[in-house]
Amino acid sequence: MDLRRKTIRTTDAEHQSTRHRLHLLRNKCRKLHRRALTTVLVEQNYIVGTLQRRQNIIALSHLLLLLAKTLRRASISNILYLKRTIAPNTLTILLNSGIQITVISLPNHKKADFHIKNYNFNSYLCNKITKLEKIIKKHKVMKTKDELIDDLLTLAFAEDIGDGDHTTLCCIPDDEIGRQHLLIKEEGILAGVDIALKVFQKFDPTLRVTVYINDGAHVRPGDIAFVVEGRVRSLLQTERLMLNIMQRMSGIATMTAKYAAELKGLKTKVLDTRKTTPGLRMLEKEAVKIGGGVNHRIGLFDMILLKDNHVDFAGGIRQAITKANDYIKQNHKDGMKIEIEVRNFDELNQAIETGGIDRIMLDNFTPADTRKAVEIIAGRYETESSGGITFDTLRQYGECGVDYISVGALTHSVKGLDMSFKAC
Repeated sequence: MDLRRKTIRTTDAEHQSTRHRLHLLRNKCRKLHRRALTTVLVEQNYIVGTLQRRQNIIALSHLLLLLAKTLRRASISNILYLKRTIAPNTLTILLNSGIQITVISLPNHKKADFHIKNYNFNSYLCNKITKLEKIIKKHKVMKTKDELIDDLLTLAFAEDIGDGDHTTLCCIPDDEIGRQHLLIKEEGILAGVDIALKVFQKFDPTLRVTVYINDGAHVRPGDIAFVVEGRVRSLLQTERLMLNIMQRMSGIATMTAKYAAELKGLKTKVLDTRKTTPGLRMLEKEAVKIGGGVNHRIGLFDMILLKDNHVDFAGGIRQAITKANDYIKQNHKDGMKIEIEVRNFDELNQAIETGGIDRIMLDNFTPADTRKAVEIIAGRYETESSGGITFDTLRQYGECGVDYISVGALTHSVKGLDMSFKAC
């Protein structure tokens, strides 16, 4: 709350109504969870006012867009009274605080009495934008898993429905109510029920879902996973997206369960890779977990994996590892793990001698060489086998004592599990 009081400084008597509104908002925010608090930033009158008087909509849009991009969750709404400036240092404080931001601007159709100061406004705006761009570069905010899934669903509905499902619209009344159930037609591991609920909720929150079988369950032909009741138009328009997701995820979970069962009794775990369908990685990696596998790094951001090309461009094993450790220190990435890929015993010995790593990937080693390499490493680092490993040779590699075996086939060429969404 102290931060809000410092940010909002409307003290002029003529703006009492605005200050009252802000106090009401503050009191309302107190009832919300701390992480959901909204800080209202009021743009300085001579910035927004001058832009609108000159009808410089492009510059105004650019300024507000910069604010929105900087703060990630910023939204633009309307208010009549505008006072004070948002200093770059204030933005930095807000960014570090993690508070949700709302940027408010004067609507074009409103008029207000602005007291414009006499100075070079264009120069001031350029400086303001430059400072904001610097802040944006310093604060790259990564999207959460839920935000990525929400973006995926938005895009999926956009590409499928376009300007309307004309087949449904032409023959189904808007108020018609119906029921459909998810019918399993092939034996396997069910995955994607939680995502299906997100699909229905996002498209039509009035749809009611009754779940009978949850993610991770072993299903057989004839099983009913869930029943959905609501507007028939909504059922028909969500059907294909829900099925595409669930068939894909269930196929991956089923394949992963098969690989995990082959390693039963061993310490070795099956890993996924980044060989995923663009845009579907979060869903596909979740399916691997549901099937009993383990996620490798999610992307390029959560682990340093020095592969053959990195090693060659860096000048060798030692140089690549040294540079990786220096990078972690310089960028305060404490806790980030480093994995190094080795192609032969010479590179393996260099990696061990250099140190400063967490895991060694044995790339395209034979089972015999893998066993020998595990003995050399002697538990000092985690071990992973990768490259050319099939289901038929999986157990053989696991018996060599490696901690992980990474398998791209879990996600890059899997067959979907057969199911359908039928009217009851």
